[in-house]
This record gives sequence, C-alpha cells and structure tokens, in this order.
Amino acid sequence: MLEPPQVAFRDSVHPSDPVAIRRIVESTSFFRPDEVEVAVELAQERLAKGEASGYFFVFAEFDGGVTGYACYGPIACTLGSFDLYWLAVDQAHQGRGVGRLLVRECERRIRLQGGRRIYIETSGRPQYKPTRRFYEHCDYQTVAVLADFYDSGDDKVILVKRIDEIAAGV
Repeated sequence: MLEPPQVAFRDSVHPSDPVAIRRIVESTSFFRPDEVEVAVELAQERLAKGEASGYFFVFAEFDGGVTGYACYGPIACTLGSFDLYWLAVDQAHQGRGVGRLLVRECERRIRLQGGRRIYIETSGRPQYKPTRRFYEHCDYQTVAVLADFYDSGDDKVILVKRIDEIAAGV
C-alpha cells in the first residue's frame, strides 16, 4: 500500500456530489446499474431533506476532487446502532489508504452521535473477498451470512464493530 494521501473530509452534501458518487461507484466495476442508482439517490435524498433523511455522508477530497465517500445512518428502532451503507473509493485512488481513513472518520463521527455498534452488509460473492478482508482489517467481525440473499449464489455477509468498547478502552 502506498502512503495515504493528505485528504480533507467534509460532511456537507453539495449539488455536484451525486455526479461524483456515480463516477466513484461506477469506477469500482462492482455494482449493477440499479445499485449505482441507489447510491446516487441517497445523496439526492440528503440534499432534499437534510438530516431528516437519516443519511450522513463523509467525503474524502484530495487534489481538488472527491476521491471517495461513505454514507451511514442510525438504524431505526435501535439505541446506538448504525449502518455503514456505502463506502467507495475511486478506482484510481484505491490501495492508498483512503478507504481506511474514511472508515476511521465515520467511526469517529458515529461515536460523537452516540453510536455503539456499526453494521456493514456486503456480498458473499468471490469478487467481494477483498472488500470483506478490508473490513476485517478494520476490526469488523462477520456475525451472519444469509445464503442466497441478493441472488442465487450471492449471500449477504453482515459485519459489526463495537465502537463503544474502543472509546472506553475495553
């Protein structure tokens, strides 16, 4: 892995961000067109409704542009549980630590919002093995696998990390 770039983080969603999100998510070549649309729609929802949308964003900016982003939010009817819905880094910037920096920044922000646990859902397809390893290296643990959830042969893998223990030094 190369040295992580000096990125700046921002949480406000700009009108140009849905276009940047589309570019970033498409650059990974992991997502179907309908999945790309969902990623874009969450940013549009945030632009339209603000915090009431329940979607929070962190954008990583480097060298004058958005190189990666994350979208997270509290899970309804829970106390302190959050979903990390999306984390994507432009293909041209992968392998440089931007993803890890985004995860840490999301964890910090979620902790400030009273978060205790962060849940991540991803695919069990072989293509996603590096994604699952990435989250494991960020100290997320696989807690469930739902067989054939997304499609036949495409399991849902659920990972979790307790961040209240980290804050408490447990």
